[in-house]
Amino acid sequence: MVTLEEVTRLLYGAGEEMPGWEGTQDELIALAAKAFPGKAFCVVRQWNLIDLTVNPDEKEKLTGLGLLPMTLFAHDIVLDSKGRFQPQMWVRSNFGVSFTEDCMFETNSTVYLLQGAGQRKPASLAAAFSMKVG
Repeated sequence: MVTLEEVTRLLYGAGEEMPGWEGTQDELIALAAKAFPGKAFCVVRQWNLIDLTVNPDEKEKLTGLGLLPMTLFAHDIVLDSKGRFQPQMWVRSNFGVSFTEDCMFETNSTVYLLQGAGQRKPASLAAAFSMKVG
């Protein structure tokens, strides 16, 4: 069972500071369109890249499916290209499939564009996926 302390540490605790995109939002969207043509995107701020603590079997299953043991939590949605999320809402992604140092975290369905600085931190699968809307 996930404790409130675990979730609080994940959401608000200290992590490794990471730079995000510092250019304009339009430049970031254009970069994503070139790198991932036609893929849905979501511009986010105040983000946490979460390294999931998984055992070797779980890691092997994920990598066998082409997934990274990573997810993303963002406190502030700026823009969602498909209108799935409203501005100023929060979002937690599914497992990642790629992460580029130039501020893009890709899942099977969406590229999250990381605007401004964020953090990277570890968390259990249970803590990371305990956050659900509704």
